[in-house]
Amino acid sequence: MADTATFKVGDKAVCPAQGVAEVVEIVEKEIAGKPERFYILRVLDSNMKVMIPVRNATAVGLREVASRAEIREVMSILNEPSVYLDHQTWNRRYRGFMEKIRTGSLYDLAEVFRDLSRLKNEKQLSFGERRMLETARTLIVKELAVARGVDEEKVRKEIEKPFRTN
Repeated sequence: MADTATFKVGDKAVCPAQGVAEVVEIVEKEIAGKPERFYILRVLDSNMKVMIPVRNATAVGLREVASRAEIREVMSILNEPSVYLDHQTWNRRYRGFMEKIRTGSLYDLAEVFRDLSRLKNEKQLSFGERRMLETARTLIVKELAVARGVDEEKVRKEIEKPFRTN
């Protein structure tokens, strides 16, 4: 299947579970005797470099930074008044949340953040759940800040607002 997402050097893209990255180079390497083009990305949060084959970038989840409409949908997910929280064991919840984080979907990240934030208001989270909440928060904040061209702290406060207890 041909890839539909095409990026050029300098573009921002989102890598699943890594966050927002900048395309710093597009290189051609020989793999099994055939030329293959790769995006070289620098993850903004960690400066880690990631190499993704151009031909299947979409299949691995590389995508454009959120649009205005997608941001509105994320805020809608975060502001949903009541969501059923499945009260299964923490490790079963953890696996489900990890699956969502790995998809790279901003909507899935918003659901993980929303559900763990609500759960945190009801009971103490396990260490793994706290780390996962922080991962989801960081990925959402970075992407929304880049997409809107605003300060990360402003975005953090905005996404946490629905979960503040008075």
